[in-house]
Amino acid sequence: MSHAVTRVAAAVEMLANQEDGLGAIVVGMPAHLDGTVSEESGRVAAFIAALRLRTAVPIVEGDERLTSREAESRLAVRERDWRKRKNKLDAAAAAIILQDYLDRQKS
Repeated sequence: MSHAVTRVAAAVEMLANQEDGLGAIVVGMPAHLDGTVSEESGRVAAFIAALRLRTAVPIVEGDERLTSREAESRLAVRERDWRKRKNKLDAAAAAIILQDYLDRQKS
């Protein structure tokens, strides 16, 4: 995991130092449908903790539950071939997590 943290921290610092800057990092936190932590939750929490030691940019946890399903639905509207949708699924789910964060900032 340290290699991943190093790569992400380097990208964060580069983006934070640009003119518009990087205001926050939003990380999807996996959980079971009932909201309890999953096995993957611990790995993500450890990643976030390690990243917090490497950057001053605030890190916000986003609810990851059902985002893949919602992303699949949205992608299916434009792309009928499930193989092509599969390649875009993670990015679409990440966009949903980010949009949820941005929507919460408006309220």
